[in-house]
Order: sequence, then structure tokens, then C-alpha cells
Amino acid sequence: MADATSADTARRYRRFAEQEARGRSPLYEALSLGVAEDPDILRFLLTLPEAKRQPNLLLAAARHLFGTPSGWEEFRRNILDRPEDLRALMLVLMTQTNEPARCASLLPVLARLPQPLALIEVGASAGLCLLPDRYGYDYGRAALPAPAGGPVFPCAVNAAVPLPAAVPQVVWRAGLDLNPLDIADPEERAWLETLVWPEQRERLARLRAAMAIAAVARPRVVRGDLRRDLARLAAEAPREATLVIFHTAVLSYLPSLAEREGFAADVGGFCRYWIANEAPSVLPAIAARAGEAPTGRFLLSVNGAPLAWTDPHGAALDWIDGAS
Repeated sequence: MADATSADTARRYRRFAEQEARGRSPLYEALSLGVAEDPDILRFLLTLPEAKRQPNLLLAAARHLFGTPSGWEEFRRNILDRPEDLRALMLVLMTQTNEPARCASLLPVLARLPQPLALIEVGASAGLCLLPDRYGYDYGRAALPAPAGGPVFPCAVNAAVPLPAAVPQVVWRAGLDLNPLDIADPEERAWLETLVWPEQRERLARLRAAMAIAAVARPRVVRGDLRRDLARLAAEAPREATLVIFHTAVLSYLPSLAEREGFAADVGGFCRYWIANEAPSVLPAIAARAGEAPTGRFLLSVNGAPLAWTDPHGAALDWIDGAS
């Protein structure tokens, strides 16, 4: 059983290197391929619960503790020299990547809904994606300027994307998270910054600009569980606004397909519009109607209908032919 688990973990890191890090982070690609071939590092990962063995957590936690390594040998040596320190950190931290650029994927949908909007984000982390009306966007053939000091998120789109003419009107917003991050806490800000991949300096600069906006706007993020507490939060939304519940890269943390499908069955009863932006394997019944999935893309859907393939960090949006 241990050998099978080790092989599964190795495949997970190899897949991350080839499908997610390649073309985005040469360092993370090299480190992940190294992990997949190294029995000592794989044994270290097997001392952690399965949910804590994910590549993004190991890579970010190691950088958080040791700094960015020059390459594989330094990375490996750091882990093997201080495995208990790294293990303790990984048990406490979570990959709460709060990527505000994902708003660029959501905006073409949000702008088309009946205004004004009330927004709830499930898995909101520090709440940066609850502020789509505070950012600027560059879609190549159309752009929306940012308010003073706000970041502008570039997003490559195909010809079918219905580009928005204006940002949505948001009159109420709230997030739900098992462990909300406080943007005013320097340690929690530092962890969010570490979750940005090492070569992506422009992405880091945009994250910092978004955090500066959030530090003033202070979007409300409530501690709670998406299955138990979402209905209560949704009931607080003003009735005169269109309630939208959305999430990105969140449902994969539910331990079973039955739980994910249970959430999908329930969420429509809480709101008028449910936007999911998840890996295709997370909700296979929706993905089955979307055609073949491009490698490394998320699937954007509204009320269970597939609409577009998206870059996980919001850098690209391709509308599916025939989607409305």
C-alpha cells in the first residue's frame, strides 16, 4: 500500500509539473519533477495527511520557511535538513491562493446579470475576488480602466467572449471560508505573496495592489463551512439585488464526488445565479457537456451550464461555441 501511495504522489507531482507549472514557472516545474523522482522527498510527503501533500502547498511552504531556492539541490537539502519544521508548517498552512486576476474570468458573466448585484464568494480567503468593481481589465480588444491605484488584469480572450462595457454594480458582498485571512496581518499577507509562483513578478505586483485596495475596502469574510453555513449567509443578502454565489478552485477540497454533487444540488436554492470556476474533473456532469477540456484549464459554468474554459489564474478566457 505504501508503494502505491508513493507512486500516486509521484504521479501527482509529475502531472503538476507538466500540466500546471510548465510554461508558467520553470522553477516549480523542475522542483516538482525532482520530487516525483526522489524517494526521500516522497517518504517525507507520506508523513503528511493526503490533503497536505499537494504540490502548491509543499512548494510555497518551503519558500516561506527557507526562501526561494536556486534549484533542485538546494530545495532538496532544505527539506531533508529540517523536515520537522517544514512538516509543522504544512500542517498549519493552507493553499488559500487569493488570485484577484480571476475576476477577469468572472467579469463577462457578472456584467450581463440583472444589476445591482449581491456577491457571495465561497472559499474567499482574504476576499480579494469580492472586489471585481474595484479593478481594471485589459482584454486586448477592449479594456476597462482601473480606479486610481487599482491593478489592471490582462486576460487573453477568444472572439466569442461577450466583453463587458462596464464593471458590475455591487451593492453587497460577503465571503465564506473555513479560515479567513486578515489582510491587515503582515504574516497572512506574506503567505498570500508566497503563494504567487516565483517568476511571476507582475502577478505579485498586481496582488499587492489588490491587497492595498482590500485593506481599505475591508470585504467581509465569515468563518464557516460551505455545506453548513452558506444558506444562513445567503439569507442576509438584500432582496432588491441579484444574489450571485461563486467560487474558484474550491470544490476540489471536498473529499468526495457525492459531497461536491450535493453542494451543486443545494446551491441553486440559495441564489439566482451560481458561478463555478473549477477543474473539469471536480464536477464531471457539467464537464461532460463542455466537450474536450484543454490541458490545464478550468471550466466556467453558470447554474450548471458550461460557458468557457479559463486559465486558473485568470490570464485567459475562451468562450465555448454555442454557450449563451
